[in-house]
Amino acid sequence: MMRLLLVDGHYYLYRSYFAIRGLKNSRGEPTNAIYGFVKALRKMLLDLKPDLAAVIWDAGLPERRTTLQPAYKQHREEMPNDLDEQQEPLREVIPYLGVKNILLPNTEADDLIASYVVEARKQGMECIIATNDKDILQLVNDHVFVYSVAKADLEGKNESYALLGIPEVRQKWEVEPHQIADLLALTGDASDNIPGISGVGKKTAAKWIQRYGSLESLLTATDLDPKIDVKLKSSREQVMQNRLMVALDLDLPLPVPVQELDINPCYPELVKALRNFEFQSLTAAIEKEAASWGVVVDA
Repeated sequence: MMRLLLVDGHYYLYRSYFAIRGLKNSRGEPTNAIYGFVKALRKMLLDLKPDLAAVIWDAGLPERRTTLQPAYKQHREEMPNDLDEQQEPLREVIPYLGVKNILLPNTEADDLIASYVVEARKQGMECIIATNDKDILQLVNDHVFVYSVAKADLEGKNESYALLGIPEVRQKWEVEPHQIADLLALTGDASDNIPGISGVGKKTAAKWIQRYGSLESLLTATDLDPKIDVKLKSSREQVMQNRLMVALDLDLPLPVPVQELDINPCYPELVKALRNFEFQSLTAAIEKEAASWGVVVDA
């Protein structure tokens, strides 16, 4: 079975920026996010050995979400200047690793990732998604996994990464993957400025979903505890709106066909770029890797 790796670009951009602080080259240009991202992407490629791969980027907010909830993500701070100026250099170097950058105007990465997953599964591929986005967990099944390096997901494991499948989602969230969107509709998502039912957290929402099976069944149940009934009635419109907000788009046009996401590193260009960034140890590692493939890189 062919394996497709889809990487949430902005998540790993921010993660790399905050994980490595203060790194600059001799010209005073910030390089911490670039360094961390390249290291992380190389690790994924070595860990997972995918046949196909792409980095998917946010490219604006979809109108359907901002129409439903105008405050959606409005609380988020502007990208720091020293991070913003690393975006373009990073996007230039990613193809040298053999991986395509993909975005779609007015589209969030998780929706485009979901649409790629649907198409890849039609073609019988296994999909691995590198992200920390809770919404993506609703895609998990026997052939779709989430790649994680979060400490909480690595507890008790001897690996440097975890693949979250159905059992892991079930253990962490106490619902099935296909019920994640129903749960998030109840709890909301503070990181996206989506308000949930007051006083209803992940565990309470999971108990309700476990008992009734789905949000629809919960909202139409006639045997609810009076306290729960009051909470649901007062928040019913918000919850139904939330459910539309967290639903992923599954049929977006794909800017690059799945079968064209093959991985073709350009070692000479990659080494040249890494030397320019002044990543000495990383450059040496890439040169060694290139040599193992019989590719000679100019000194």
